[in-house]
Amino acid sequence: MRIARFTTGEEPGFGIVTGDLDEFGQLGDDARIVALAGDPLYVGIKLLEQEYRLDQVRLLAPVLPRSKVVGIGRNYAAHAAEMGNEVPEEPLFFLKPNTSVVGPGDAIYYPRQSQNVHYEGELAVVIGRICRDVPAENATDVIYGYTIANDVTARDLQRSDVQFTRAKGFDSFCPLGPWIETDLDPNDFSEGRKVQTYLNGDLVQDGTTADMVHDIPSLIAHVSSVMTLLPGDVILTGTPEGVGPMNIDDEVEVTVEGLGSLTNKVEARA
Repeated sequence: MRIARFTTGEEPGFGIVTGDLDEFGQLGDDARIVALAGDPLYVGIKLLEQEYRLDQVRLLAPVLPRSKVVGIGRNYAAHAAEMGNEVPEEPLFFLKPNTSVVGPGDAIYYPRQSQNVHYEGELAVVIGRICRDVPAENATDVIYGYTIANDVTARDLQRSDVQFTRAKGFDSFCPLGPWIETDLDPNDFSEGRKVQTYLNGDLVQDGTTADMVHDIPSLIAHVSSVMTLLPGDVILTGTPEGVGPMNIDDEVEVTVEGLGSLTNKVEARA
């Protein structure tokens, strides 16, 4: 089930997206969004009579995390190597503020403080209930679904600051979307699904989730051993090799096999 957040120009709402994805992660002209009553994360699935074509709505970030986005660093060995780092024995994680979240089609704003902003295409996990100290074998109990993310990073600030907060925390530095897919199992990703990023139409990242150092259940277990996770919290699972700079007016598209594609354009921050 694909759950989206959308607007027709009025108050945002939620809906179920119908239709089949093609090989490029795009929906056909027959795709529809059927409106829901309230946020299904909290009230469950309650269908309304309203139905729209996708070209009649604007898709928004499918979830607005109540408290946090948890990023995982160096979870693909080849990416760690390209950045000159070792693979950590335990998951390396950091926080992005919920104010960094934007949706599909929204601008990524290039901050004045940086001269080297990078894309990082990733698979993201959305948490479905309050949880703490979750054993890896019970991770599916707390997963609401999966979406696509771009963990935008000001690489020069990351290096100069040592820690990641400023480099990854700017407004618009966490595009999410286009929807949440709820009917997948973590093992689907252990077996390998493509994670690809295109910069102005050129393929720049071409990885697979099978190359994760720490799998999704292990990440949930590790993060929840440190902090309580709340409904709507998001865990970014790391990026494959091939990260690089993007500039003002560039367009970045991240695709995850079976989930769709997330596209954003880079604009100057006013």
